[in-house]
Amino acid sequence: MTSRVVLVPIALAAFVTSLDNTVVNVALPSMQREFGLPVSGLQWIATSYILAFSGLLLAGGRLTDLYGRRRVFLIGLGLFVGASVLAGFATSGDFLVGARVLQGVGAALVLPSTLAVLAADVAPAARHLGAGIFTASIALSLALGPVVGGALAEYWHWSWIFFLNVPIGLFTMALGARTIGRSRADGQGIDVAGLVTSTVAMTALAYALIEGHAKGLGSPDILIAAVLAVVGGAAFVVVERFAQAPMIDVTLFANRVFSGGTAAQVLWGLGINGVFFFTSLFLQDVLALSPTAAGAMFVPLAIALVLFVPVSALLANRAGVHRTVAGGMVLIAIGLVWVSFVGRGDTAAMLLPGLVLIGVGSALTTPLTSAVLEVVPEAKAGVAAAVVSVSREVSGVLGIALTGAVVAAREAAATADGAAPVDAFASGYALGLWCSAALTLLGGAISLVTLRPFPAAEPVRPLQPVRGVTSPDS
Repeated sequence: MTSRVVLVPIALAAFVTSLDNTVVNVALPSMQREFGLPVSGLQWIATSYILAFSGLLLAGGRLTDLYGRRRVFLIGLGLFVGASVLAGFATSGDFLVGARVLQGVGAALVLPSTLAVLAADVAPAARHLGAGIFTASIALSLALGPVVGGALAEYWHWSWIFFLNVPIGLFTMALGARTIGRSRADGQGIDVAGLVTSTVAMTALAYALIEGHAKGLGSPDILIAAVLAVVGGAAFVVVERFAQAPMIDVTLFANRVFSGGTAAQVLWGLGINGVFFFTSLFLQDVLALSPTAAGAMFVPLAIALVLFVPVSALLANRAGVHRTVAGGMVLIAIGLVWVSFVGRGDTAAMLLPGLVLIGVGSALTTPLTSAVLEVVPEAKAGVAAAVVSVSREVSGVLGIALTGAVVAAREAAATADGAAPVDAFASGYALGLWCSAALTLLGGAISLVTLRPFPAAEPVRPLQPVRGVTSPDS
C-alpha cells in the first residue's frame, strides 16, 4: 500500500477541480462588463464546466481502469491546468466557454482517478481518514469559491481565478507523480458504444437539470435534452448487456454496501446542495449581505467539517460506519431545520449554529465514500469511483433543481396570498429546507441498514478482481 503522503495530492486535486464549480459565480458581473455578454453568455460560462465535468465522469472512470490511475491522474490534471491558462487569457466569452469545457474534461479524468487511488492504494487503516480529507477538500472549495472569486474580481482581475489553478495544479502533478504508484490495466479494451451513449446521456441530463430551472421544464431545448438523456440512458443499458468490456459492471450493485451507499450519497446530495445555492440567495436578498460577506458565512461550516473529519474516522472505526454516517445525516437534518427558522429581520449570526451542525454532520458522513469503495475489486476501482462521483455531481444539480421547484411553488402561493416578494421567497426557502431535511433523514436510515458490517458468513468482497496484463503507467 502507498504511503499516506498520497492523500495530499488527492486532497489538492479534489480541491482545485471542485473550486471551479463555484469560484466564477461572483465574478460573472466583471466578465459581463469586459466582454459585453448577455445573461445567456454568463450562464454558459458558469455551467459549461459542470456540463463537461458531469457528462464525462463515467468515461473518466473507465479510462482510469483501462490505462492506470497514475497516468490518467497526470493527464487529466495537465489538461485542467493548460485549460486554466487559456481561460485566464480569454479575450471573448466564446473563448472562455471553450476553455471551461476543456477544464471540465480534465476534471472528469482527475476525480475518478483520485478516488480510485484512495480505494486501491491507501491502506485500510487510513482509508476513512483519506475519504474524509477528500470530502472536506470538496466542501472547503465550495465554501471558499464565492469568497475567493469575489475578492479576486473586486481587488485584482477575474483572470486570476483561473491563473490560481496553475501553481496548485503543477505542484499537485509533481507530488502525484512521486507518490501514486503504477497500476494494472484490465486489458479488456474500450467499450466505445458505452462511452458514447453514457456521455450523451449524462451530458443531456446535466444540461436539462442545470438549465431547466432558468428556462422552464417545458422549453424546447430542455425537452430535447430530456429525451436525449432517456434515449441515451436506455441505449447505454442495452449496449452494456452485450459489451465484452462494459463501462459499468452491474454486478457491483448486487453488493448492498455499494448500492445502499450510493443511494445514501444521492440523498445527501439532494439535501445539502440546495442549501449552498439558496442560502447564498437568502443571505443577499433577505438578510441584505454583500456577495463577499454572504460567501464568508459558509466558512464556519467548512471549518467545522475539516475539524471533525478526524473524529469521523475514529467513530467509524469504533462505532461502525453505519452508525457514524446515520448520525451525521441526523445532525445535518437538525441543522437544516434550525436554519429554516431564521427569517427577515434576524441577524446572519443566527444561522451559524445551524450551519455548523451541517458542517459537523457532513464530516461524519465522509466514511461513506471509503465504505462504498472498499467492497469493489481493485480492477474496477476507477468505474466505481466514477459512479460515486456521478452520484455526487448529479444529485447536487438535481438537489438545486428540486429545492428550486419547492421554493418557487411556495413563493408563488405566498405571493398570491399577498406576501411581499422578500417574505414570499423566505417562506419558500424555509419549506425547501424542511424537504431537504426529510431527504437527508431518509439517507440516514438507508445508511444505518445498508452500511452495517457484513456477518462472518457474508464475504466483504463478493466480486473477484479481474486480473489484467501489467501496463506501465507513467
